[in-house]
This record gives sequence, structure tokens and C-alpha cells, in this order.
Amino acid sequence: MFAALFARFFQRTDRTASVAASLWQAVEASLPCLAHLNPEERQALREMALDFLDHKVFSGAADFEPDNFARLSIALQACLPVLKLGLEAYAGWRGIIVYPGDFIIPRREVDENGLLHEYEEDALGESWDGGPVVLSWFDDPADYAGANVVIHEFAHKLDMLAGEPDGMPPLHAGMNVEAWREAFDAAYEDFCQRVDAEENTELDPYAAEHPAEFFAVASEAFFTAPDELFRDYPAVYRQLAAFYRQDPRKATP
Repeated sequence: MFAALFARFFQRTDRTASVAASLWQAVEASLPCLAHLNPEERQALREMALDFLDHKVFSGAADFEPDNFARLSIALQACLPVLKLGLEAYAGWRGIIVYPGDFIIPRREVDENGLLHEYEEDALGESWDGGPVVLSWFDDPADYAGANVVIHEFAHKLDMLAGEPDGMPPLHAGMNVEAWREAFDAAYEDFCQRVDAEENTELDPYAAEHPAEFFAVASEAFFTAPDELFRDYPAVYRQLAAFYRQDPRKATP
């Protein structure tokens, strides 16, 4: 029994060696959102990313085929929010569709008068309940500075675990639902007022579209600009730290 357990442990921890060290280093160097992880957490993230790649199916769109760098980068970013939660949070769907840059989504909406409106919307990503995640990929990081579409869309996936996304994902035991609502409701109201007043904001103004978008954009900022999020909305930061069980403001020694 112990021999079998040891063999499984050895196989799992050695598995990251199947990816060239130079590729790990190049991908991780392009992802400053990983800077807060200690060596043990970084190793766990690598292992989780390989499990993620085993269970998800990548498809390129618009004549684009994501290479190993893109796939590994997406896997690491997708796994970062669930590093302390487990890949079970992403169960029940398999597809990841990757476009070379932004893409257009045809929309159909019926207004309150029953009139059908058809239009096209530029997008960087989209998540479907029970279905795939659609992502943009940019070879030049400058093309998407200030945004992390992967964390954004996978935050939506976590939000969908509670049903219709509303910025209220299922909370862990010990977390206070009222404290979450109070923090996010106050921050969302303040943020919408600032956007309406055309103030400059650290968060993407798109966060004012809906509480679900505010949660996704705040999740981006939690991992990519934690000091700014804490400065503007400390209560939201604390709730996200409890939810993701991480504290990106703590620099790695």
C-alpha cells in the first residue's frame, strides 16, 4: 500500500519535468500575477495546470492554433484562482476556444416592448454556463495591458456555480454572506457613481455593467493589481482574499 502511494506521489511531483524548464520559466516570467506564490504554491500550480490541460480541450478559432506557450499560460492563469479551491470548481464542461485577438459576438435581445434587436459586440472573452470559455490571445502583452481576460472569464465560471451569475459565488464555510453582500454592494454603488461622473478609475469601467462583471473585474484586480484594489475597496479585497484563500499583497520573500 505504502509503495503504491509513494509511486503515485513520485509520479505526480515528477510530472512537471515533462515540460521543459525553459518553457515554464518563459511562461511564468510573462505572468506577474504569480509573483506572490511561494515555491511550494508555484509547484502546486504547475501540477494543477497540467491536470487542467489533461481535462480541457483547446480549440483555435479564426485559423489560429494555440501553441504550447499559449496553452500553458492560459492553464496557469485559469488555475490561479482555484489554487486553494481545487479543479472541481471547473467540472462539468471541457471546451476552451481561443481567438487571435478580440472577436465579434452576434447578439439578439428583446426589449421591454417586445422588439427584437440584433447587433454585434466586440469581446475579449465569454463564458457559457455549462459550456466552453472563449478567450482572446495576444502575443504582445502590450495589446492587453490592464486586463486579464483569463482570470476574468474563469471568475465568471465560479460565479455560475451558484446559478445565474450575479457576483455572488458559493461561499466557503465560515464566510459571512451578509459581509460579502455589504462589501460588494457598497463598492459597486460607489464604482458606478464614479463611472457615471467620468472619473478615472483603476478598475475597468466595464465593471459597472452588472454586479457579475464587477466581481469578475475585481477578481482580475485582486491578482494583477492587489494594492490598487485594496486602496480603493479594502472590504472587497478582504472578501476575495477569504474566497480565493490567497493574499497577493504579501510579497514572496
